[in-house]
Amino acid sequence: MKKNISIFIIFLFFFVSCKQNEVIKTHGVAYLKKREKLIIVNETNKNDTVSILGQPSTKGMVDDNLWIYIERTRTRGKLLKLGRNYLKKNNVLILEFDKYGILARKEFYDKGNMKEIKFAKDITENELRKENFIYSFLSSVRQKMLTKRK
Repeated sequence: MKKNISIFIIFLFFFVSCKQNEVIKTHGVAYLKKREKLIIVNETNKNDTVSILGQPSTKGMVDDNLWIYIERTRTRGKLLKLGRNYLKKNNVLILEFDKYGILARKEFYDKGNMKEIKFAKDITENELRKENFIYSFLSSVRQKMLTKRK
């Protein structure tokens, strides 16, 4: 009987202590919301920004004066969610600098207000693909036949 109780206590200890510390996986800049407050529009320059936040996660495709910082934190769900990962934080900071390197505009988005962003639902049509495959295939065969005749 004592053996069964000691085995039960050992199992109980392992099951209780399994999830005392939450496992958090962070990608990007940690504590972005707190660090964002240190950056002031019309005062902070690019060098100050790099010293506070580090290098940006990405820069604008056309404009190098648009910097984007990302913080994404995921953790394991509870037992009811079968331990699947869920998104705890999803913060994005967009900084736009003027031609002199001074911060002109900053926008901060978190998980809550990202749902408010409306995206365009227009579909861009590809003019090159309007012709179907058969037409393009037959055209290339015809062109090859014409070049072999000459």
